[in-house]
Amino acid sequence: MDLTPEERATYEWQMWVLGLGEEGQAMLKAATVLVTRVGGIGSLAAYELAAAGLGRLVLAHAGNIKPSDLNRQLLMTHEALGTSRVECASRRLRELNPRLDVITHAENVNASNVENLVLAADLVVCCVPLFEERLLLNAECLRQGKPMIDCAMYELSGQITTILPGQTACLACRVPVPPASWKREFPVLGAVAGTMGCLGALEAIKLITGVGEPLGNRLLTIDMRDMRLRTVQVTKRVDCEVCGAK
Repeated sequence: MDLTPEERATYEWQMWVLGLGEEGQAMLKAATVLVTRVGGIGSLAAYELAAAGLGRLVLAHAGNIKPSDLNRQLLMTHEALGTSRVECASRRLRELNPRLDVITHAENVNASNVENLVLAADLVVCCVPLFEERLLLNAECLRQGKPMIDCAMYELSGQITTILPGQTACLACRVPVPPASWKREFPVLGAVAGTMGCLGALEAIKLITGVGEPLGNRLLTIDMRDMRLRTVQVTKRVDCEVCGAK
């Protein structure tokens, strides 16, 4: 897709990145990314993708904005309390990038909608706190052959990996079933969630443009209490119920 003069002016400095250029910028313009959900992590992932010149975002997140969202969900506003999360997010993203096409779904990922949500995108940035949804997305992305970037955080720590169907280990290789002890509500500092969202957007940009090396078969973990970063090799399990030989 050709870039307009306005787009060339907007993304001029970005196109100076080695290996990106006008061709990579055109790839971003032609791409569609599903971000689910648009909470603490997903808000920043969607915002950075919009800023980078992505052509289309598909957003999935149920519910209305609550006061407790505002410490981290930076696409939400105080005056929008009580209104739809995805509609507020869409409005804020278009304020940043009026050229962006935003498709909203005021629902969380479930068994009845996951196929169509993944079908609408080239790749998925998974920012979901619940393992049931993450594993559902993982299985559907593998079935459709779509890459999935899995982002997560807890308190002052975060982790991210990229799942490439047919090439890398999947989420179920590491987490075959949802942990029984995991709770929906947990300690969240907005800056930690935002850091992981920015990394998720960066991984998506790398996959779309071919710049750099994605985190395939690698899990990046960050302990932000003392800023320790580790990259852990992830091995594909041959007996994995989702991606293994079985």
